[in-house]
Amino acid sequence: MPESSSTAEDLITNLVETLTDGAQKKKSVSFFEEDKSVSAKMNKLFGRQKPLHNLLGGGKSADVLLWRNKKISLGVLASATAIWILFEWLNYNFLTLVCFALAVGMLVQFVWTNASGLLNRSSSKVPRLVLPNELFVNIGATVGTEINRFLQFLQDVASGRNLKQFIVVVASLWVAAIISSWCNFLTVVYVGFVAAHTLPVLYERYEDQVDSFVYNMLGQLQNQYKKLDKGVLSKIPKGNVRAKKFE
Repeated sequence: MPESSSTAEDLITNLVETLTDGAQKKKSVSFFEEDKSVSAKMNKLFGRQKPLHNLLGGGKSADVLLWRNKKISLGVLASATAIWILFEWLNYNFLTLVCFALAVGMLVQFVWTNASGLLNRSSSKVPRLVLPNELFVNIGATVGTEINRFLQFLQDVASGRNLKQFIVVVASLWVAAIISSWCNFLTVVYVGFVAAHTLPVLYERYEDQVDSFVYNMLGQLQNQYKKLDKGVLSKIPKGNVRAKKFE
């Protein structure tokens, strides 16, 4: 009887230890996964918390930029490419294309109107092309809203106290000015249009790789800046500005 009782106690003890070890391992694994997910969320590009689709507006424009409907996105990109080729490669002018389009439209309407008389058929009603006034009002309101938002952003950055953001915006405008000096306005708009329709979908597909690469580059730049600060910037003598001010 003592041997059987000791054997039962040993079995119970081993069972309790096994369950305890399993719970500890499971807890450590879950803690590791939670820590990994938290670090992944913290390492998102620009510190974003929302999905990329929501950041782009979450509407039809975001669907087009992220190629949710490939036919529509491809059609928009192909139309922009055709317009750029007409104006940039074939050296067409906007007024020339408008006049050609109006002439072709009038020719089609003239043939449609007089074809019934030539073919001894009853005349058919020619459809009228009428653009709604709301279209121009919406376009003007949208353009005006975006321009005002951009100007407000520049004024907020200029009047704010975030020196890093101010330097980034000024440097971006300087880079844009240099790029615009290399090519005309239409090419700059087309390049921006193509980038807006390709970079977001590529980033969404390779999000983890891009975030890791960007943060590695930022880490290397930070290390190089620390070396520069330690070797050069820290050795530059600095005057006592406060003392001179009170003098």
